[in-house]
Amino acid sequence: MARDPQGALVALNRFGFGARGGAASDFSSAASDPRGFVKAELGRPDAALLDAPGLQSTPALAQAVFDYQHAIKQQREAAKTAQVAGMTSSEASSQQRGDAGQANAKMDATSATGSPNMTSPDAPSMQNASPAKEPPKPLNIIQKTFRAEALARLQRATMTESGFVERLVTFWSNHFCTSASKGELARIWSGAFEREAIRPYVLGNFGEMLRAVEQHPAMLFFLDNQRSFGPQSRAGQNRKRGLNENLAREIMELHTLGVNGGYTQDDVAGLARIITGWTFAGRDGKLAPPGTFTFFANAHEPGPQKLLGKVYEDTGLAQGEAALADIARHPATAKFIATKFVRHFVADDPPPVLVAKLEGAFKKTGGDLRAMTLALVDADEAWQAPMTKIRMPYEYLVAAGRMMGRIPEDPQRYLGGLNVLGQPLWAPAGPNGFADTNAAWAAPEGIKLRLDIASQIASRIADSIDPRALLDMVAGDAASTETRQTVERAESRQQAFALLLMSPEFQRR
Repeated sequence: MARDPQGALVALNRFGFGARGGAASDFSSAASDPRGFVKAELGRPDAALLDAPGLQSTPALAQAVFDYQHAIKQQREAAKTAQVAGMTSSEASSQQRGDAGQANAKMDATSATGSPNMTSPDAPSMQNASPAKEPPKPLNIIQKTFRAEALARLQRATMTESGFVERLVTFWSNHFCTSASKGELARIWSGAFEREAIRPYVLGNFGEMLRAVEQHPAMLFFLDNQRSFGPQSRAGQNRKRGLNENLAREIMELHTLGVNGGYTQDDVAGLARIITGWTFAGRDGKLAPPGTFTFFANAHEPGPQKLLGKVYEDTGLAQGEAALADIARHPATAKFIATKFVRHFVADDPPPVLVAKLEGAFKKTGGDLRAMTLALVDADEAWQAPMTKIRMPYEYLVAAGRMMGRIPEDPQRYLGGLNVLGQPLWAPAGPNGFADTNAAWAAPEGIKLRLDIASQIASRIADSIDPRALLDMVAGDAASTETRQTVERAESRQQAFALLLMSPEFQRR
């Protein structure tokens, strides 16, 4: 089979996270069969699942936070009591320190990663934590978990062969985003939400992913559906509470139909009434084990509800699930998802012919995401379009790590870089996620920040790596003469490496 260097560059950059350095021969493999190289990951069972040792379920994480918060509350109450009784704050704190220490120790014991890469001095190891001498801060547990989840994700993205499935995960995680900045539960649940509601479905059915996402406690918490009560429901009447339309609006505007999808404000209100009672169990565990999705019937708006011209009878939880299933199959949803998918992978202005192909695959298969993904890879338009899109910051940093052939051990370097570049992990500014167009990332200030990051990376590792060899490894014969000359004429290896990180062959996809 004839080698296709340009096809290899498209396969690795447009569909993946770039070539791996070290002993990997990704560019050579991709050049021999670009489409086959990309498709290979799609055929691997459970390719998207991430079940690293120590990563816990959403309910377990909720219980750990609730236990810890309770211990902190006891400390504060003891301190107040001590002041009244004439004790010092430190004496009172020492009486309650054991409870908080036990909460941390419980979290540490159940969060031990068991992975060599997660027990380095810089990594979020939880196996060897010693008892705190002072009351631990609330962010201790949350931040340890967040770092462990981030490291597992980064390691998977760095080690995987083509990275196509991981790119699918990042796309859908950004499409159905929550934000770690919402609060303690949102932050500790960020990774679990992606593992539980996104990864199992990226090559499955869109409707099933939609239901998993909207019923996940992280999404319900992020968009305040636990605060939504049917005005005529028993709990709504007793508590004088009403609808919160946040989740219903974002389901229609951002998750399915799109802003021009043909729905009205009445439809938003109708869906909000339909999904009243969708919540998660709190610390008291009265409805279900803490941190689990549950249907609170007393908060559900009684009676039939109208949505997009159809009447849904009051069947409790099933009423909302039926509505979601219909929205997932709506023609506007197929067009919106296909357009956004093509915009992410191919061009800011999605080619209409390519959008139509993916839209047709979505409709024909009832939302089969594997079929839609294969339609993208099989389409000539996806390979022939110029590589004009700039990598988003997460893609940029992961690609740099892959090129260096180093498995991440310290997630903080990546997390800090993402903060600097404007894409903090799992923390977009709003429910619409991070922008996926060049306008968001190719502004002069953003490019300057990338150059700063490139220079910092180069200063750490340039002496041990030949930039010219790396250029061959990541771009091969597809590298332009201009880029080769720029790298070769650099005044130092450090400068050459920084210029390689800023080259079109590395920045564009």
